[in-house]
Amino acid sequence: MIRYAIDQGVNYVDTACPYHSGQSEPLLGRALRDGYREKVKIATKMSPWLVESSKDFDPYLNGQLERLQTDKIDFYLLHGLNEECWPKLRKLEVLRWAEGAIADGRIGCLGFSFHDKLELFKEIVDAYDNWTFCQIQYNYMDVDYQAGTQGLEYATDKGLAVVVMEPLRGGFLSKEAPEPVARAWASGPSGLSPIEWALQWVWNHPEVSVVLSGMSTMEQVVEDIAFASRSRPGSLTKDELAMIDRVRETYRQLSPVPCTACGYCIPCSSGVEIPRILEFYNDAIMYDNAPRGQTFYSELNEKQCADQCNECGECVEACPQGIQIPELMQKAHALLGSGK
Repeated sequence: MIRYAIDQGVNYVDTACPYHSGQSEPLLGRALRDGYREKVKIATKMSPWLVESSKDFDPYLNGQLERLQTDKIDFYLLHGLNEECWPKLRKLEVLRWAEGAIADGRIGCLGFSFHDKLELFKEIVDAYDNWTFCQIQYNYMDVDYQAGTQGLEYATDKGLAVVVMEPLRGGFLSKEAPEPVARAWASGPSGLSPIEWALQWVWNHPEVSVVLSGMSTMEQVVEDIAFASRSRPGSLTKDELAMIDRVRETYRQLSPVPCTACGYCIPCSSGVEIPRILEFYNDAIMYDNAPRGQTFYSELNEKQCADQCNECGECVEACPQGIQIPELMQKAHALLGSGK
């Protein structure tokens, strides 16, 4: 699958040490033998939760070079930056270390991937003058989520290339659409599948440099390459963009909880991660995909889970939407907590 994609013109492959229980980098290293390494740029990442001190940086990178069977990582990312790990890496002076790795040729370009709020994204972009690129979650549903459209435009204005992950929102947008959403798709121009519309919507943005699409079968590889061959910035018409806007709004109307993730409900006195739980709950219902929501929920610390709610009601008083959060915490845990 990897070699077929490269033969068809794919020239950027994204991986990381933790992916597939540590087997992603070794697999890619084997796939890029026989002359394929010279045809692609490799992107991999330093995962902050796998390093504890600055002394770990060199062994971590050198291990990646060995697993990938290469002497250089073309695009190296600080992985999944957020309000917890960004200060940690700065304190460990990771940027100074990375400049050394660039100077000695082990790293080509330095960037970061991001999972947090827009304000922090801007702070990270502005914190270092030598970022080459960043990687953000972006799709037609997530225009205001994490970095979102504002972050996309901010990064490009600062001269960064932007790599987009989750163009199908973790596969949510590839599932069979609920009936109201199917009607929204049918209301506009025909000819493309919802999957291709979602990808073309991302490719339509001139600020986007690379789109990452996870593919699990050869059929998906062939399909995505065909979609990419038809893509170009600014290719969608006003009517096509209006249709996708209607699809977005229809999905949002299916959301059972009108949470805007404003954060007024936190910190919770019991430690419950209220906005994240409501996000998992909404997504599970909107996209009819409870198992994915259960996976995300299972990654929370037990003390952060919805069953820790003591129904004090402070969050309800703080919520601008008047959401009955304690009641919803019970429902969310019942739906998502099977793995707890």
